[in-house]
Amino acid sequence: MNNNNQEPKTETIAETENFIAWRAEEPDGEVTYHVELQNSTVHFFEEEWQEFLELARSLT
Repeated sequence: MNNNNQEPKTETIAETENFIAWRAEEPDGEVTYHVELQNSTVHFFEEEWQEFLELARSLT
């Protein structure tokens, strides 16, 4: 977690050997989600994140 008021507060949601998902609470109050897939990072706003979770659940 980062305590600087100008920097987002971050939290790891899940992590494996090759992937990590984390959330950031931006200084303006917006919450964003991020999935790092080796050399690429996918960024989501709250509504997009919820839709992505629905998609991921349907894969199993």
